[in-house]
Amino acid sequence: MLTTAPRGTKDILPRDVEAWRYLERTMREICAQYGYQEIRTPVFEHTELFLRGIGETTDVVEKEMYTFTDRGERSLTLRPENTASAVRSYVENKMYADPAPTKLFYIGPMFRYDRPQAGRYRQFHQFGVEALGVEGPNIDAEIILLAVQILQTLGLQDLKLKINSVGCPKCRPLHREKLQEYFRPHLGEMCKDCQSRFDRNPLRLLDCKNPHDQELAAGAPSLEECLCEECKAHFEGLQELLTAAGVDYVVDHNLVRGLDYYTKTAFEIQYAPLGAQSAVCGGGRYDGLIEEIGGPATPGIGFAMGMERVLLAIESQNLLPHFDNSIDVFVVCPGSVNFTLAFKEAIALRREGLKVEFDFLGRSMKAQMKQANRLAAKYVLILGEDEVARGHAVLRNMATSEQTEIPIQDITSILKTEVQSHE
Repeated sequence: MLTTAPRGTKDILPRDVEAWRYLERTMREICAQYGYQEIRTPVFEHTELFLRGIGETTDVVEKEMYTFTDRGERSLTLRPENTASAVRSYVENKMYADPAPTKLFYIGPMFRYDRPQAGRYRQFHQFGVEALGVEGPNIDAEIILLAVQILQTLGLQDLKLKINSVGCPKCRPLHREKLQEYFRPHLGEMCKDCQSRFDRNPLRLLDCKNPHDQELAAGAPSLEECLCEECKAHFEGLQELLTAAGVDYVVDHNLVRGLDYYTKTAFEIQYAPLGAQSAVCGGGRYDGLIEEIGGPATPGIGFAMGMERVLLAIESQNLLPHFDNSIDVFVVCPGSVNFTLAFKEAIALRREGLKVEFDFLGRSMKAQMKQANRLAAKYVLILGEDEVARGHAVLRNMATSEQTEIPIQDITSILKTEVQSHE
């Protein structure tokens, strides 16, 4: 147990971190283009925030949260998603006093007790975006375009964007009645989760993953039939903007997403080559959430993107770029006779911004040269006993195998010039 990570967690090893950095860098650069700024929230919050924000009838709250009681008898929960936390911060820090919109993004770990599967862990990482303070479909379109641009920039081409309107408190009651009327005769043959949701939140019946219940849901009354004029105009406006931007999309009236706070726009981006677990991004509008957790009535929209799932997609398609992990200089000190000098020169070179390694173990010159090759060193600096006695060191260009003697006092200036010319 002491040498095994908990089920559903995964170490991100040094050989994998470069891919994560590439992914994060791409996301940060595109967020900057769109004017979104980073926010970092705590990894745990008061449980009540998620009960009220996400909804007590959701799978996340009912089955998946990591909740504990601290020493002060307070109920706390590791964040299962970050929209509620970002909104809590927005209210607590009175960001609503700033000119709208408030445009935020985040990158960080989330926690859900779920069955581990490809690209999904119990501790997983999400990139997400939130835009607060703007009504109308314009900001919805921008959010969706941002998500699509990130995925396309990473090289993913077989993307399917699904959109829907899940209505608002004005038009949902009629749809709720129609759903219950449709599903009531079939309730006995549906899964236990759906039977539980029937009275509490019948819209979630459309989100069931049970194959039999999915077949039933395919014939359920569409929310489109019940939308109020405001929601219809909003959804039509969104489609007009996406079309104007040249973005292909599919209207899926059974797309409801899994969280209770969504209103009007809901969307999902799927990447078909991933198979059954093809969703790489999902989000929507949540105009009542900020008011629900105690803030002023403020519209909002956002999305989240599972980073493990996105990495799985780009790795499966060989879309990761080549990462140069070579070092600039390896300092060879045969037999450790001149180790103090080797240490001093390595530190001086690092202070000039060079990537430098040296031998800690007193190995032979042959072994140290092998290590320099393994690290893909551009240059090797050899502090041999005879050369040092003459006040010199040997500089070897590993690409050309050329060797020259250089004065010890000029090591830093010469190597800095050589490395810069090598780049």
